[in-house]
Amino acid sequence: MDDEWSIPAVAVAVDLVVLTIRSAQLQVMLVERGIEPFRGKLALPGGFLASEDEDLDTAAMRELTEETGLPAESLFLEQLHTYGAPRRDPRRRVISVGYLAILPDLPEPVAGGDASAASWVPVHQVLRRRPALAFDHARILADAVERARRRLEYTTIATAFCPAQFTVSDLRSVYEIVWGQSIDIRNFHRKVTSVEDFLIPTGERTTKNGGRPAALYRRGKTETLHPAILRDSTR
Repeated sequence: MDDEWSIPAVAVAVDLVVLTIRSAQLQVMLVERGIEPFRGKLALPGGFLASEDEDLDTAAMRELTEETGLPAESLFLEQLHTYGAPRRDPRRRVISVGYLAILPDLPEPVAGGDASAASWVPVHQVLRRRPALAFDHARILADAVERARRRLEYTTIATAFCPAQFTVSDLRSVYEIVWGQSIDIRNFHRKVTSVEDFLIPTGERTTKNGGRPAALYRRGKTETLHPAILRDSTR
C-alpha cells in the first residue's frame, strides 16, 4: 500500500495567454515577475492552484484578476495545452495548464499579486523574443497565437475580439490583424453575412469610420463556420 501511494509531489499551475487588439495590433498581456525565479523578467500571467479543491478554470480566472486587475467574467477562455517538461520550472516539477483568453480592447491593466507590473505588448515583438519571456512562456504564447489563427478559420471566435456591437469592417480587421494578411472585402462580407446566426443585425448604423453609414451587428449563437474562412497559407 505504501508503494502504491509513494507518488512524487508535483505542483499544478495555470498560465494565460490573454490576447486583444489594440492600436490595430494583436497584443498579449504580460506581467513583470516580482519574485524569483526570473524576478524582473516578463511572463504570462498565471500561478499555482490556490488549494486542492480549486477548479482549473476558476484558478485561471482568479490569476488573471489578481495579477492584472482585468475582469474575467466576459472573456473567451479555453484550455490550450498541458506543459510538463521536467525542468520547465527551476524550483520543482511543475505541470502547467495553458489557457487562451480573448478580450475586446481594454484599458491598461493594473498589476497585483506576484506581478510588479502588467502591460499589453505587441505579439509580433514577443514572438521574435523581444522581450524574452520567463520559463517556457514563449512556446505557450506561440501555441496560443497559432490556435487563435486556426480557430478564426473554422469558428466564430473572431467576434470575441469585438465589442458588443460592431461592423463587418471591424470584424474583417480582426481577421487581417490576427492573420497578418489582407482579405478581399466583398468575398468576406458575403461569407460572414451568409452564415446563419453568425452576425445578428441590430438595426442601427454608424459613421464612426467615415463614408457611408455601416450596419451594426452583434454576435450570434453559431460557433462553427461553414463554409470555413481560410487564410492564405502561401504568405
